[in-house]
Amino acid sequence: MGGKLALALAVCLAAAACGDGATGVDPDTAPQASVDRFSDDAATLQMRSMFPSLPAAGAAVDFDQPPFQTLGLGPDGQKVRYYNFDVQSRVPMVVYELVDEKGQPIQGQLPIVSAIPGEAGYSDFWRVRRATVLSDYVANEYTSVAELAGLPVGIESEIVNRPVVPAGSTAIDRIGGGDPGLQRAWRDGQIVWFFRFAEATIEPVAIGDYKGQVPISYIFVTFNVNPGETGGGLPSGFKTESGTDQTHNALATIPSDADYSPLWMVSIYDNSFFDSVTDYDSATMATVLVAPDGDVNCPYKYIEP
Repeated sequence: MGGKLALALAVCLAAAACGDGATGVDPDTAPQASVDRFSDDAATLQMRSMFPSLPAAGAAVDFDQPPFQTLGLGPDGQKVRYYNFDVQSRVPMVVYELVDEKGQPIQGQLPIVSAIPGEAGYSDFWRVRRATVLSDYVANEYTSVAELAGLPVGIESEIVNRPVVPAGSTAIDRIGGGDPGLQRAWRDGQIVWFFRFAEATIEPVAIGDYKGQVPISYIFVTFNVNPGETGGGLPSGFKTESGTDQTHNALATIPSDADYSPLWMVSIYDNSFFDSVTDYDSATMATVLVAPDGDVNCPYKYIEP
């Protein structure tokens, strides 16, 4: 009895009053936040200031077009396509889901995110916390993190990959199925949209300096002009086989591998080795010009059968 009373008191304090006739906010009519993944604050590789042709702030993005998808090489040399959602922190973002006293999700309640691209603490990778409300809670009564202060909170062990994107954006491919459609969440009373990627379970790092963070895998990439040369590196574009979009960017793992992660630590190799790189092992033999240079969120689109 004492535990239930403590829960009731905590929830009442958080809500300021219980049973006060509160109503939920309608997500269909709520204002929408403007999301910009290409500002200098949000981006590391895909900055509009460097590439003016990138979509405007708040404009829908087709992530199935370059530079947001790349044809590379899998560990054994198979052709693979992967998305590019830019550099992301290994520290997952805190996101809240609301549950009742039995731990069941509140039907119709949208998750509540703590940041959007360009804000401190944002990441495409989420660590979900479950906040418990009373039985008379109305779905979408809470639409901001501040309103959850004082609620009992638990944390999920799994990390999920949920890039927040502008409304109307598309990314149609999913390894292993899954809904490619946009999902909604709250951010300070406004609606934001996000994708779900679930090609593999992402368990947080268990030990060491990165405990609790997103695990990483590895990728070797090369450009038309080597870094350090005039116009070299990213602005010159990935080097490809003549007349195709086939790069020799080589990835270490695929989603069925136990050590797979969609967060890739990037090394840049000398493009003179392009022809000799045919799989991941051969990429490790190439001369590396820039060793690990950021961790990029690159969930798989496609793996050659």
